[in-house]
Amino acid sequence: MIPRDLTFVLGGARSGKSVHAEQLANDSALPVTYVATAHVTDDAEFSARIAHHRERRPAHWQLHEADVDLASAVTQIDAPSHCILIDCLTLWLANLLCPPDGDALPIEHYHAHFAAFEAALINAKGKIIVVSNEIGLGVVPLGAATRLYVDELGRLNQRIAALSTQVTMMVAGLPLALKTAGSA
Repeated sequence: MIPRDLTFVLGGARSGKSVHAEQLANDSALPVTYVATAHVTDDAEFSARIAHHRERRPAHWQLHEADVDLASAVTQIDAPSHCILIDCLTLWLANLLCPPDGDALPIEHYHAHFAAFEAALINAKGKIIVVSNEIGLGVVPLGAATRLYVDELGRLNQRIAALSTQVTMMVAGLPLALKTAGSA
């Protein structure tokens, strides 16, 4: 069996996590598919953030804009000698918990999405790089919805880190290795 090649890159806002993940994908010398989880909205500032990410990516990379079924996206794109860069779980979870149509899913539904995504990662044949925010380093937030989001992202991050062969935490543009291939 070929060992899983799953890298997880975490960090706070503007920590350099996306740039680092993009560099890892580029350094792989494999064909890359960038899986974007953000959805363009009427928010001009957020649209500018998305545009900045687009401008930074190499033109020859493929783009797949994922909906809430991230597992299917991974399964469709995955192939040996191919790299998938998923940016990011933070926005994917926001899409699950706070969909644009306003119809929030029951907790069991998004937990099923988590399990399906894990299964897709476990069965992947190519290189996968996953980006997520680490937002649990501050105070306990006010409001039940915000606490739910922080708690669920923390749990999701733990699940993906456990599956990963490498985990890197980005702080001020510096990569800190939390888990390296071969370590537990």
